[in-house]
Amino acid sequence: MTVAVVAEGLVRAYGPVRALDGLDLEVARGSVCAVLGPNGAGKTTAIRVLATLTVPDAGRAAVLGHDVVRDAAAVRASIGLAGQHAAVDDDLTGRENLEILGRMQHLGRRGARKRADELLDRFDLADAADRLVKTWSGGMSRRLDLIASVVVAPPVLFLDEPTTGLDPGSRTEIWTTVRELVAAGTTVLLTTQYLEEADRLADDIVIVDGGRAVATGSPDVLKDSIGVRVDVLVEAPAELPAAAAAIAAYTRGEPEIDEASLRISAPVAAAAVTVPSVVRMLDAAGVAVLDVGIRRPTLDEVFLHLVGRRSRQEEAAA
Repeated sequence: MTVAVVAEGLVRAYGPVRALDGLDLEVARGSVCAVLGPNGAGKTTAIRVLATLTVPDAGRAAVLGHDVVRDAAAVRASIGLAGQHAAVDDDLTGRENLEILGRMQHLGRRGARKRADELLDRFDLADAADRLVKTWSGGMSRRLDLIASVVVAPPVLFLDEPTTGLDPGSRTEIWTTVRELVAAGTTVLLTTQYLEEADRLADDIVIVDGGRAVATGSPDVLKDSIGVRVDVLVEAPAELPAAAAAIAAYTRGEPEIDEASLRISAPVAAAAVTVPSVVRMLDAAGVAVLDVGIRRPTLDEVFLHLVGRRSRQEEAAA
């Protein structure tokens, strides 16, 4: 694997708060890596360090072999960055925004115009190109902000929560844009709070909590790491306590009870759990059920399991 981005033991403190507390990560060239974590986990600080906007207090990081502190200029020449807030000028047209950025990056007047036309057409913004950006929808404006970071296509692109606040349709458009950039050879590191986004886009995921990576792997690897789950739908609310107790004893996993839907879900810590065996166990316990299933966990469940487990361990240590 050729590594495009690497961080080792990154530390960044703001007063008594350690935004990064020994963060490690690697991003393979030509891939999408998603950094997940709750608010305050250190996601944006990590992007700022990697993009040379913030100097780490300890540790090291490199982009395409360039150290983010010693070779900051080389790093900046190799990356594109789209932050959480649009950086385009609302009082200019979409075409004017891109042409100005192209001329700032030494494409010349003709080259900048050609590149703007190419990007507007490629990302389905040509029809709105000559309207002021302030008249565009949020999704269109966010997409323009994204392609503004690749006027001169960078080898590495950092995206800090690129779809925050967008409707589902606009979010899907951004996902398509990211896929097209990666297909053209760009390496993407993005932060997000949307687990579906990470599941759909990422080749690898880094789950960050408290400024540290608590889990790393592909979506499938992370899902497999906590095993399968048993889902049970009972006939009546009165069945829930007995069903939960029976499932906990059988699977040796802590059950989650959804009283509104009369559903119980539990991770399977025991071997050789099958649907027939669960049905027989519940029947023996006198529980009336409507449905039983065994499934892989969702990425949401993986995230809550890993972050929640760390919180419980810290509370116990305290």
